[in-house]
Amino acid sequence: MLIPHLVRAALVPVSRLAFRPTIEGLAHLPTDGPVIVAANHISALDSFLIPLVSPRPVFFLAKEEYFTGSGPLGALTRTAISGLGAIPVPRGGHRAAQAALEASLAVLKDGRAFGIHPEGTRSRDGRLYRGRTGVAWLAMASGAPVVPAALIGTDRVHPVGTLIPRPGKVTVRFGEPLHFPQPAGSAAKARREATDQIMDAIAALSGQDRADTYNEVSTSD
Repeated sequence: MLIPHLVRAALVPVSRLAFRPTIEGLAHLPTDGPVIVAANHISALDSFLIPLVSPRPVFFLAKEEYFTGSGPLGALTRTAISGLGAIPVPRGGHRAAQAALEASLAVLKDGRAFGIHPEGTRSRDGRLYRGRTGVAWLAMASGAPVVPAALIGTDRVHPVGTLIPRPGKVTVRFGEPLHFPQPAGSAAKARREATDQIMDAIAALSGQDRADTYNEVSTSD
């Protein structure tokens, strides 16, 4: 489609000028076929930046509110995130969570790259929180490898609570792909173990302190 190409063509040079990203380990990201990019989440900028530094489109879920804003800023936001491949999903409740998983799986079954933040919401204190097992469910259901990723510095250029990012220096690191076949035993236990392994890999890339609890989901994220 023309619009995503135009949006990307416009935003890539702007993002490189504004954030001067250092990109490490990009060779770990497969150039074709389904892949899950599992990243930490310290800023609203994270889901925009990964698709911009990747050589292939990376699709993320985004709350429906990003697609319904009014005025010039709402139109700009809607155009930008749509052009970057964001997929609108409702927030809250079991049905919404299931719809999000099904939308994510459809992206992978179509042979595309899908980005996810296993923590579920942004970290307010900079620590890396416990991962939710949806990422492992997706990996096992799709057979797609999981590439761990770390964003460093996005919390400084776009802190929680600010509307517009400011110029600054950021780093995006990609790690070696992880593979998780369908389990022979307890699926729940296998998903938990796989998720913990993914979070360990993200922590090694990001250098963040760890939190032993889940992050609280906020309606503002």
